[in-house]
Amino acid sequence: MAVLKVGFLGPSGTFTEQAMARFFYKKKGLEGVPFNEIPELIKSAGSGAIDAGVVPVENSVEGSVNVTLDLLLRDEAVVITGEVVLPVVHCLLARKASDGFERVLSHPHALAQCREYLKRELPGAVRETTTSTAEAARIVASSPEPLAAIGTEGAARHYGLLVVARGIQDTAENETRFLVIGREPAPRTGRDKTSIAFSLVQDRPGVLYAALGEFASRGINLTRIESRPARRSIGHYIFFIDCEGHREDPPVAGALAAIKKQSTFFKILGSYPRWEGHRCSNG
Repeated sequence: MAVLKVGFLGPSGTFTEQAMARFFYKKKGLEGVPFNEIPELIKSAGSGAIDAGVVPVENSVEGSVNVTLDLLLRDEAVVITGEVVLPVVHCLLARKASDGFERVLSHPHALAQCREYLKRELPGAVRETTTSTAEAARIVASSPEPLAAIGTEGAARHYGLLVVARGIQDTAENETRFLVIGREPAPRTGRDKTSIAFSLVQDRPGVLYAALGEFASRGINLTRIESRPARRSIGHYIFFIDCEGHREDPPVAGALAAIKKQSTFFKILGSYPRWEGHRCSNG
């Protein structure tokens, strides 16, 4: 049986690992490969060192993961092949219960998503960032100091920690969207999304309006639009758009061709099955 090597943001116990398991839950022979950083993971997916990767791209509270967007833009070998939307439930983890935690460790996004809880319950604790929620749990588990981590229940089980408090995120409807990436495009399913990135001429009025009109005139629904600095002078941006449909669908193909003609830069990041909570991919 062939082994499918899938990279995730490690160590074991992260939300990214949960997203990987949920997407590939039907896949036999799955080998999760932990990475410390997103750039290393995406580079490995592009080089073929791993078969696929799972990376966070946006959170319903904190917004986009900019490093993911920037790297997908630059890596020509990687395409988006799927997506996973995962409810985020943050827990306060520690070696033992205490009201005197000196430091609380976690990924910057997790700390931000639990800001009100920390302010209310642990006002004197110093907040310290780590590369992942699971890395925070690992550090706490190995330290004799009065530390706490924000992480998953899975991380608590993996590192032998106590769940001091559950569901400490400030917003109950907290979700993170993850992208599945690889080297080969995903097949068309009829329930697809397409992600693109493009830049437009800056010295003409109405250029973005005209580009978006290519979707509207063809009845194509946009599910996400965002701009990022183009890393040049002020006023130059790259637009990221997700739309319903596959790049091979005639209406979508027509819209993409029209936008490409208007663009100074254009890239299709991928067409892939859109996430439906009741349906998981078999990889």
